[in-house]
Amino acid sequence: MARKHYLVTGMSCGHCAASIKEEVSQVPGVHEVDVDVAAGSVSVGGTDLDDALLRAAIVEAGYEVAETVAA
Repeated sequence: MARKHYLVTGMSCGHCAASIKEEVSQVPGVHEVDVDVAAGSVSVGGTDLDDALLRAAIVEAGYEVAETVAA
């Protein structure tokens, strides 16, 4: 299973985490989404993960991807 890690700005609560999980979980190939609000990070596990689709899902949830972090 591949993993992608992102630093995300604008998250401040559990609702933020839930919104991101909901959007990112709908991206094809995603098996798990871990959101750490305090660290401002999102970790995605799955197969054939499309970076552009994952970033778009985070933006759709209302947040900004500050950078992609090497796994």
